[in-house]
Amino acid sequence: MSYKIVTDTCCDFPMDMYAELDLAVVRLAVLYKGENHKDYTEAWLKDMFAGLRQGETTATSAANPEDWATVIEPVLQAGQDALVLSFSSGLSTSYQSAVIAAGDLQEKYPDRKILVVDTLAASLGQGLLVWYACQKRDQGLSLEELAAWVEENRLHLCHWFTVDDLMYLKRGGRVSAATALVGTMLQIKPVLHVDDEGHLINTAKARGRKGSIEALAAKMGQTYYPDKNDTVFICHGDCLADAQYLEKLVKEKYGVKNVFIYYVGAVIGSHSGPGTLALFYLGEHR
Repeated sequence: MSYKIVTDTCCDFPMDMYAELDLAVVRLAVLYKGENHKDYTEAWLKDMFAGLRQGETTATSAANPEDWATVIEPVLQAGQDALVLSFSSGLSTSYQSAVIAAGDLQEKYPDRKILVVDTLAASLGQGLLVWYACQKRDQGLSLEELAAWVEENRLHLCHWFTVDDLMYLKRGGRVSAATALVGTMLQIKPVLHVDDEGHLINTAKARGRKGSIEALAAKMGQTYYPDKNDTVFICHGDCLADAQYLEKLVKEKYGVKNVFIYYVGAVIGSHSGPGTLALFYLGEHR
């Protein structure tokens, strides 16, 4: 193709999947046990979540303009244009950094095109949108056509998730200390989603872990496209059995054919904690 899709590791793909999809990728760093990590293998993610359960801490940072430029420039040097699909601007400054980098590089490479789109998505929600974009690219859409397709469809990429321990969201300022304390005592689990501005919003509550998983499946029933539900993505914070239970529910209830399950990535998982469980699909609205 005459262009390349550039994204970042908040897609939460397995590391080899970026190469399989022919993506250029900005790798965000996570500080864990005194070291910066950018290669989130499944074994490393499992270790990180085990460490979090034992009281270890992590620190994350957004991609800066230099990070984006370092990945985008080789694409331009190779004679290709670039479509940049970034992590939600509602959750990070990474999108703004990508815009800055693109502006600087556009002056340096005036004959190349660089289009930057805010996915307004996160984790495997961003991943699913990028995955669909790769299918459209392979079907022959031009750079401009694909950028327009992403902008037209990003608000149909539904994100529903829950967490096992509210204290991680409390540390990140997503819920109040009082809410986290009461919820933990009463085994109240939040049901959250990413809204049209790309922000994380608490929309409902469920009693107990099983109830929260079933609530995710029920939310899908309210918005999904019956004729566009052949592929669903699920991510988890080292709770594979829960992800498989959710997979069983959506297959039984909605006839989903293909379910891709993987870990929530290190950046987002640092803030949502072990036991995070999320469901992503195309729907009528978020």
